[in-house]
Amino acid sequence: MYQFEIEKTQNRKAQIHLIYFCVILLLGTGLVTLYSASYSFAARFFNDGNYFILRQAVFGAAGLAAFFVFSRINLDLIRKFIMPFVILAAFLCCLTMVPGIGVERYGASRWIELGSMSYQPSEMVKFVLPIYLAHILDKKSDNLSNFYTGILPPVLVTGVFFGLIYIQNNFSTAVFIIFNAMIIFFLAGMRYRYFLAAIVMIIPVSALLVFTKEHRVRRLVSFIKPEWDPLGAGFQVNASRDAIVSGGFWGKGLGEGTRKIASIPEIQSDFIFSAYVEETGFIGILLFFALFSLFAFLGYRAALKSETVFGRLLAAGLTTMIVSQALLNTAVVSGALPVTGIPLPFFSAGGSSLLTTLICAGLIANVARKGGNSVKNTEDESEY
Repeated sequence: MYQFEIEKTQNRKAQIHLIYFCVILLLGTGLVTLYSASYSFAARFFNDGNYFILRQAVFGAAGLAAFFVFSRINLDLIRKFIMPFVILAAFLCCLTMVPGIGVERYGASRWIELGSMSYQPSEMVKFVLPIYLAHILDKKSDNLSNFYTGILPPVLVTGVFFGLIYIQNNFSTAVFIIFNAMIIFFLAGMRYRYFLAAIVMIIPVSALLVFTKEHRVRRLVSFIKPEWDPLGAGFQVNASRDAIVSGGFWGKGLGEGTRKIASIPEIQSDFIFSAYVEETGFIGILLFFALFSLFAFLGYRAALKSETVFGRLLAAGLTTMIVSQALLNTAVVSGALPVTGIPLPFFSAGGSSLLTTLICAGLIANVARKGGNSVKNTEDESEY
């Protein structure tokens, strides 16, 4: 028995080290890609080629600190204060609509700004909501057959966050959190009839919401018929595909890409994957998906090995959130899906997104370390 516990602890340590390695490698690759993709744009518009990389490096350092803290923090402490976090996330989302605090960019009010710092509250929802759902569905695991007392409360909280993010004109993120919430509900064992009812409601509502905004309709039509508006709604995707194709097998080399200079607007943000592929080619694509596949494997393995319902739901939910976001972004950039405003984890410029991604990765490592328990497994594992 004692030997078994030693082997179990050693396996967990090995998995944790792999998670650390994978996260640091993804972060490093993302920073290098961002520097190469953003330098020309930053030099033209900000008179400083290092503008984006310096800001990203600051958030990357803060994110790494948060990653290590959340990888060791007592999970029961997080569960104890989850409702204040839920309230805080909702409050920050509301602040985006307050004049003088909320900031509108690109026709959307998604940011709050205090001084020279800005923050996107919807990014906080991406990790607060999965923690809340894992917590509440664990508590109600024996009562999920009762809709009103078992399912309705978390559904209402999810609906509130959907509404708050949607009115920021951030439809893609609102739909994204619904998708990930449904994954967690499914893993928790929610009955199939509730899923069918949800799908029956979500499909027509989503279609209605798509057709309430002109830019969403233009994106959809441009996706279905790329030649419809090649210099307007379809320009960014067409330019992105050209950049990906131009990378060939080996790529043009780091810093040697040309499409990033003027062909693809805001390439340092949601379309940074096209800059990455142009410079690294097909080999870079293989490396990219190998890293995210390793991350997915480690995250889902942590979920499967977890000894608690909360740990399983938390690790699986957060892993799905990061990996599905990466798949969605690359599908959009390559023209396989209509354009959305979903950033590429670890790569896209944006401190809010990077900080959120690293916090989520830290929580996944936490579940891998303790199996979803708050009790220390070994004497050398300190907790905050």
